[in-house]
Amino acid sequence: MNRRKNKRVTCLVPVEGKKGGIFDHTQTVDISKTGMGFISDHKIPLNKKIAIELDLDTENPVLVIGKVKWVRPFNQSETFRVGLHFEDILNGSHSRLNQHFV
Repeated sequence: MNRRKNKRVTCLVPVEGKKGGIFDHTQTVDISKTGMGFISDHKIPLNKKIAIELDLDTENPVLVIGKVKWVRPFNQSETFRVGLHFEDILNGSHSRLNQHFV
């Protein structure tokens, strides 16, 4: 059952993070105006807050704080599918996110 309030758009983009860090070998799967999903080699703790810079084809990226809402094993492998909700927008605006995900 899909409980999402907003339509997600497929977004298969590698995540840039510190080599050897928790986001090394991480890739986004989908994104919406309120959150995103990604695949990680690491089991990321629930409720962990993560700063994310979103480049939405604009001059200035949107900086958000996301919170991990769920983590599940992915396809019987040693990777995890992670669901993240955008909790706060630090740089940019809700309207920019809304415009991008019309």
